[in-house]
Amino acid sequence: MRKVLIISYYWPPSGGGGVQRWAKMSKYFKQFSWEPIVYVPENPDYPIIDHSFDQDVQDVRVLKGSIIEPSRILRKLGASKEANLNSGFVSDNKSWKQQVAIAIRGNFFIPDARKLWISPSVKTLSKWLKNNKVDAVVSTGPPHSCHMIALALKKKFGLPWISDFRDPWTNIDFYDDLHLSSFADNQHRKKEKEVLTTADVVVSVGKTLCEELKGLGAKKTALITNGYDVLQEAEVLDKKFSLLHIGRLGKSRNPKTLWKVLSEMCKEDKVFLQSCKVNLVGNVDGEVKESIKKEGLENIVEFVENVSNVDSLNMQKSSQLLLLLINDTPNAKGILTGKFFEYLSTKRPIVSIGPQDGDAAEILEKSGAGETFSFTQEKELKTHLVEQFDRYKKGALKLGATNIAEYSREHSAKKYTTLLNELVND
Repeated sequence: MRKVLIISYYWPPSGGGGVQRWAKMSKYFKQFSWEPIVYVPENPDYPIIDHSFDQDVQDVRVLKGSIIEPSRILRKLGASKEANLNSGFVSDNKSWKQQVAIAIRGNFFIPDARKLWISPSVKTLSKWLKNNKVDAVVSTGPPHSCHMIALALKKKFGLPWISDFRDPWTNIDFYDDLHLSSFADNQHRKKEKEVLTTADVVVSVGKTLCEELKGLGAKKTALITNGYDVLQEAEVLDKKFSLLHIGRLGKSRNPKTLWKVLSEMCKEDKVFLQSCKVNLVGNVDGEVKESIKKEGLENIVEFVENVSNVDSLNMQKSSQLLLLLINDTPNAKGILTGKFFEYLSTKRPIVSIGPQDGDAAEILEKSGAGETFSFTQEKELKTHLVEQFDRYKKGALKLGATNIAEYSREHSAKKYTTLLNELVND
């Protein structure tokens, strides 16, 4: 059986979206004759803890290396835990202390706040690799410090290397908010290009991101999307006409058109007002809450704190409709979150607000899982929700996705191991 070293910052008991791709997919590698050996931090400062992923990695061999987390220091300057731990995520509401913390993070911790993990990890893994054979290396980011560790190992050992991008680097939507000096910007772009041009293959989760990375210098790219575990459909759906959004809802995702449409429907139809329920699970920005209040929707919107992945999936399966809200940012076309594929697996109808020519919209149309409306299609969105509510009252809401087998995590693992076989055999 061949062996692959996977370098990842996020690993159980971490929660959130960053952990799922490899915690879920690596468990299938052995059935395709590849043993995953995962290198992760020994003492990480994870923003979310979720032990529901533990069972997925029970049989996966794990190596650990000590990490110094500067984010603990940044928080003393006023940065929130989430704002500076999630691979440099920038908070929507920023005090002057947070502004300073973000500027320090962007200009002095390049490529990200896990910079201090790079050198010790290279030493630890170099020593380990001298006594243990692997056939290939995979690094997954963000944080892109994982790619920098793999880059050093590539130069030292010449092992076949796949650089796995779950999100962009310099094209990430908050990059311009890092307050970078021209020197820091050049350093980010220089390191990004070195990773892209040195890796034997650059894998990304979406078609648009693949094209972007190729344009930035990647010599070979491959598309392997995020995926889902096969689920059983819910036996009982919510009694109310429930609309569910899972995940962080920042101001760039604030669906003002949706709030306006729901407000109109509530005023025009008392039955709808009594029946409708919007569940927002995860952190919700203050600006979003203000928009909801402005439209008079406080009585139909419920805010739920972060829940475990198991609870999240149960909520998705029982919801009448699922909300997929894409950031209204320049890179919106390529945004394809891991949550999206979990949505598909539940087979509940999806209502998406985002670019109609985006990657998510293309998959929705192909799979028959739902419909996408632009950020300004108020009339069309209202017509669709009225139709869906009429179907709900008749007990005739259609199931969502049908043609989604290619997005299962087992299928993604097969594609990955096939790629690894090609790389090793070259």
